Amino acid sequence: MASLGDYRIFRLDELQAKYDVARLPYSLKVLLENALRNGHDESVEAIATWDAKAEPSKEIAYEPARVLMQDFTGVPAIVDLAAMRDAADDPSKINPLVPAELVIDHSIQVDEFATKLAFVHNAEREFERNGERYAFLRWGQTAFDDFAVVPPNTGICHQVNLEYLARVVYTRDGQAFPDTLVGTDSHTTMVNGLGVLGWGVGGIEAEAAMLGQPISMLLPQVVGFRLTGELPEGSTATDLVLTVTQMLRAKGVVGKFVEFFGPGLPTLPLADRATIGNMAPEYGATCGIFPVDDQTLRYLEFTGRDTELVEAYMREQGMFHDEGADDATYSDTLELDLGDVEPSLAGPKRPQDRVPLREAKASALEALGEMVEYKGQDEAVSESFPASDPPTNGREDVSRESEVVAVADKTPQGEGLDHGAVVIAAITSCTNTSNPSVMLAAGLLAKKAVEMGLESKPWVKTSLAPGSKVVTEYLERAGLLEPLSKLGFDLVGYGCTTCIGNSGPLPEEISKEILDRDLAVCSVLSGNRNFEGRIHPEVRLNYLASPPLVVAYALAGRMDIDLYDDFPLREIWPSQAEVTAAMQYVEREMFTRSYGEVFEGDENWNSIQVPEGDRYEWDDESTYVKRPPYFEMEPYAGAVEGARVLAKLGDSVTTDHISPAGAIKKDSPAGRYLTERGVEDFNSYGSRRGNHEVMMRGTFANVRLRNLLAPGTEGGVTIKDGRELPIFDAAMEYADEGVPLCVIAGKEYGSGSSRDWAAKGPRLLGVRFVIAESYERIHRSNLVGMGILPLQAAVEVDGDTVIGVPEIEDGQKTVTIDIDGSSVEATVRIDTPNEWQYYRAGGILPFVLNRLR
Repeated sequence: MASLGDYRIFRLDELQAKYDVARLPYSLKVLLENALRNGHDESVEAIATWDAKAEPSKEIAYEPARVLMQDFTGVPAIVDLAAMRDAADDPSKINPLVPAELVIDHSIQVDEFATKLAFVHNAEREFERNGERYAFLRWGQTAFDDFAVVPPNTGICHQVNLEYLARVVYTRDGQAFPDTLVGTDSHTTMVNGLGVLGWGVGGIEAEAAMLGQPISMLLPQVVGFRLTGELPEGSTATDLVLTVTQMLRAKGVVGKFVEFFGPGLPTLPLADRATIGNMAPEYGATCGIFPVDDQTLRYLEFTGRDTELVEAYMREQGMFHDEGADDATYSDTLELDLGDVEPSLAGPKRPQDRVPLREAKASALEALGEMVEYKGQDEAVSESFPASDPPTNGREDVSRESEVVAVADKTPQGEGLDHGAVVIAAITSCTNTSNPSVMLAAGLLAKKAVEMGLESKPWVKTSLAPGSKVVTEYLERAGLLEPLSKLGFDLVGYGCTTCIGNSGPLPEEISKEILDRDLAVCSVLSGNRNFEGRIHPEVRLNYLASPPLVVAYALAGRMDIDLYDDFPLREIWPSQAEVTAAMQYVEREMFTRSYGEVFEGDENWNSIQVPEGDRYEWDDESTYVKRPPYFEMEPYAGAVEGARVLAKLGDSVTTDHISPAGAIKKDSPAGRYLTERGVEDFNSYGSRRGNHEVMMRGTFANVRLRNLLAPGTEGGVTIKDGRELPIFDAAMEYADEGVPLCVIAGKEYGSGSSRDWAAKGPRLLGVRFVIAESYERIHRSNLVGMGILPLQAAVEVDGDTVIGVPEIEDGQKTVTIDIDGSSVEATVRIDTPNEWQYYRAGGILPFVLNRLR
């Protein structure tokens, strides 16, 4: 193994004589080393003199060591680079200057489930649907330098990053330095649990980073989160992260770094830390990072990686965390006693809406009461719904004329498929499948349930989608795959599946009953996202939960049930001692063996015919990969007159609302486009992100979007000239008339995934500016990156409103806009000098191309 003496390091202690860098938070020390090594002297000064209490105002440059992508976001990124090569005089100039790694994990769908062959058949369908996309990625792998692809059905990008790709200390060109990255998925922050600084950005920003452009950012505030105690019996890492998410979202940490410290750190295994880091987008922070310590070294050793260089480097730089070390200086702090964490869920619409398990029944009934005319079972429930009918002795649906067709014969009367039924129970997503303790707990609970004779309810679509092959290996060695299979949790694939909306179709008889009776049904998943319309278009209530609770709800079959009183949860819940005993089946050799062949792929992958050449040969007939028009579009910078409102949106509108990733409806503009071209299998919006024609038609197409210009509607519609029509059709009419467009939104606009199509789509529809009460960090950046002006203000508009925005100057902080003849002051949310350059050029990509020409 290499020693520290083999490498040059950029010493932070040499700055100590002039600045007190020793008390900087760990994350800022990483940024300081980055600036020092890359010669950004002004950034070094800004970071070294960081004022913990000051509002962010100093711009710094950040050059990540590498870029991480998944295929939904990676395909459009490589499409953009291919289009840049077409527009460049010398295509070789369009080449990654820092290593880029892409993991194909977002494309497998749960078509088949609850059978031993589900994985094989789902993988076959994945290649049938996505062969063209995969051929394009393989072309990119040969055409671009320093671009590697992890083939399908290997694992989830964040888990592969955590368990294999992350170095903690990176070495290159004779230098050793902290591993850093940006990723085209917001959950890139999962690797923060390993002490690696990184966060999610839009694909366009990642492309600029790949092409050697420093990321311009304001030096953030750092919130310290002090942990004490240890988790109590019965509480899991999932319960902890849902608690942390609720606390930090309430605190308000958008645009800030969060750093965990305190005497509770040594009790928190690395996998638990990664779970907390993963959810940083859900609590709104740029990152949620842990320092490098003994737990980090144990995990690196356990997963087959070098520890000597990591420990030597971190200690030499004063960045290794020992118990009893002085606390860093923070902008603000909050504290959690781990002993107070209790079993929890989050839902039914947002990850930060934590619900203690003991209150889950009442919470579900309350949510159902807001959606349907629902009859409760006792007085306590009826008090929650004063508008509902008096309670009865049982559940009686006014529309019930028959039981639940195909599944009715298996269910007692009154307990079948109805409002509140769980129809999807999925162990899925990087958040939890990287954590052996909760995965083994799910298997142990399943084993006890099978021994008691319990079965999953027949209307529940069950699935197991681990984040790496290591998971299935240790579950099998522990004898837990079989009981999971007996409850329907057969392996369906190694990928994101349900959490990204690839839950696949519900069984036909279930779907028909839901639609015929307009049922409000539920999903329970071990993921990190539960936004409206994301999991499945027919499922209205979605809950995040630990893997063992996912299994429990599959057995219960309902959300409106008390798992403590109405279900034998206590009898089948595994003890911590049982989980600890099962951990013996997780071995180092599993990681080294699995990741020794991580880039190889199977026969399907290796038999793909790969196009050749420096420039990609675009196929005009393709519905997956199409040359985008960004480099032929004129910049938007300048005054805007006579703008009309395309959509008026409320609070917490997510990037899923703006640019859905799931199913494409047949009667939608995107569905019609594909049907006209003879396409029968639409696949998903996420898989079509390499085709701008599909994606601009899918902009604002989420089935749960509520455009307040069209009250009483749900879905991607608006009002134009007194007519209700799809937002895409209205935008095209406005474009023909030469009318500029804008979007009005409430608080937390653009929360959720780091989805650049949520900015690309509006740009292609003709949206010149957005006015929102507040923005999530990544989406605001993406808007600027596409040349759209983000303004911040609370305004009142209707379908006839006309808005004007005067020309603004670089660095301008506020602007007076005209709304129907009235003046309103708005904040200009172009935050850094570099962003002004991007805006003037029409976006990051044209700006970078102009510099490379």
